[in-house]
Amino acid sequence: MNFGQAVSSCFSNYVTLSGRASRSEYWYWCLFVFIGSLCTLIADGFILGNMETQPINLIFALATFLPGLAVTVRRLHDVKRSGWWLLISLTGIGILLLLYWAVQPSIDEENKY
Repeated sequence: MNFGQAVSSCFSNYVTLSGRASRSEYWYWCLFVFIGSLCTLIADGFILGNMETQPINLIFALATFLPGLAVTVRRLHDVKRSGWWLLISLTGIGILLLLYWAVQPSIDEENKY
């Protein structure tokens, strides 16, 4: 899956929490969010001159929050984990475990997700 296909797939599966997301889809989505956030921060600073409220960045963050959540849950399904494991990120240290699972290759066998 290339960059454009991954972004398109994430937006078309906006709140689809079932199914699986490949490693490339997940990481291309993360790259898209990173680049988009940088661009919106620059736009807030140079065009609007408003770095306190950052309205363009806020709109971008709101527009990408649900697809990002959905692709993360689908990525967990791809490595045979429940989407509920995403809650471990609230502990702080759990982010490292989620990162470890995100870099793991897809498990080809059938799973319940």
